[in-house]
Amino acid sequence: MKKSFLALVLLSAISVVLAGCEMDPTKSPSDTSKTETKSKITDTDLENAIKNKFNDDAQLKAANLGVDANIDRNEVTISGTVGSQALRTRAVELARSAHSGVVVNDKIDVTPREISRADYTEEKAREARAKAKERGETVGASLDDAWIHTKIVAKLIGNPDTPQRKINVDVNNNIVTLRGTVATAAEKAEAEQVAKSTEGVKRVVNQLRVTG
Repeated sequence: MKKSFLALVLLSAISVVLAGCEMDPTKSPSDTSKTETKSKITDTDLENAIKNKFNDDAQLKAANLGVDANIDRNEVTISGTVGSQALRTRAVELARSAHSGVVVNDKIDVTPREISRADYTEEKAREARAKAKERGETVGASLDDAWIHTKIVAKLIGNPDTPQRKINVDVNNNIVTLRGTVATAAEKAEAEQVAKSTEGVKRVVNQLRVTG
């Protein structure tokens, strides 16, 4: 009789211990799933994080770049237009810093903003001539010549079809001479078209050599 009573007490004690180890009945599996879902960022979260970084940069904020994120693939596509390659690079770097390991699809176009003749000053002209001299280029004494040179160089830099670093631009009396080497006849023609379409240019002398 005593053995039966002791066995019953022992079973009761084991039941109490096991009951204490069970999952809290107030929490269901769905509650756990909700917690995990809350901790995972969404496409919108990533897009907003990148836009906030852009908004902290005055130039990128003004560019109003498009941001399209896919968090499942951990990638984001940036699109739009900026005024320089440096600004494009900055946008890509900021996007990458928004989330660990994110892949950035860069669809940003570089289109340098043209300086109007009215906004072009003698100081800008002096800077343009100094840079041109370093590159072995010739720029006439007039403000127009310096203005034209500045615009053409900016266009060539922003054009993916013209290797600007291999093209020298001389400007004198509104006449542009292109010198240097390019890989294809198409690049030579594109560089000439860029110069011809620039406001203020009277004539283009294309002396570019095709080496390809």
